[in-house]
Amino acid sequence: MFFRRSISLLFCMLVFIIMPVFAGGYYGAKLCRQSGYSCYRTRRGDSWTKLFPQARDRNVVKRANRMNSRLHAGLVIAVPNNLRGKDHMSISPFPSRTEPQGEKILYIDLKHHAFGAYDANGYLLHWGPVSGGKGWCPDIGRRCYTPKGTFRVYRKGGDGCKSSKYPIGRGGSPMQYCMFFYGHYAMHASYLPGYHASHGCIRMFYEDAKWLNRKFVTLGASGTKVIVY
Repeated sequence: MFFRRSISLLFCMLVFIIMPVFAGGYYGAKLCRQSGYSCYRTRRGDSWTKLFPQARDRNVVKRANRMNSRLHAGLVIAVPNNLRGKDHMSISPFPSRTEPQGEKILYIDLKHHAFGAYDANGYLLHWGPVSGGKGWCPDIGRRCYTPKGTFRVYRKGGDGCKSSKYPIGRGGSPMQYCMFFYGHYAMHASYLPGYHASHGCIRMFYEDAKWLNRKFVTLGASGTKVIVY
């Protein structure tokens, strides 16, 4: 019994360590090597609140690292230089304006783990982190990438939205403020670990999914356009 438990524990540890490698690595660890950011390696007992007591600072750093999950010792995160003078829009990976398209457009940039919501005049209204398909899903035994292309949101649900497929065999996994854009693929609120970790859905911070669901995304014959690339 002890041997089996030890093997199980070792397997879980290996998955925890290896998964970010398959998913492309932690976004923050790569970002902190760029100009304008510094690297910080977390220690035992560190938390987002302990490191960044001010809610505004905490929000900026979480978004920079594409993370809202708990910190663990040894994790390298990116901290923007001159943090106190920044808000989350100042570190957006999207331009503040693009060529007007005559309709609202939601861009999903999987390389930069981010979404950008533009109005019909091409102005960036909001952006936030995302976590897409992790590439390989052991529970279904196949690849699980996020589909790329141009789509339309055709259905959405509220705070009680749940998956009918996952966990396999019983369903019920929370998909708060779900917004379906292609088949069973949806954008929804969830935890983001700093790398792609889903079965193919697009995970977002809770507050971002709620904002998009209630104030940006529309349905109907011409539901909000979603471009995933």
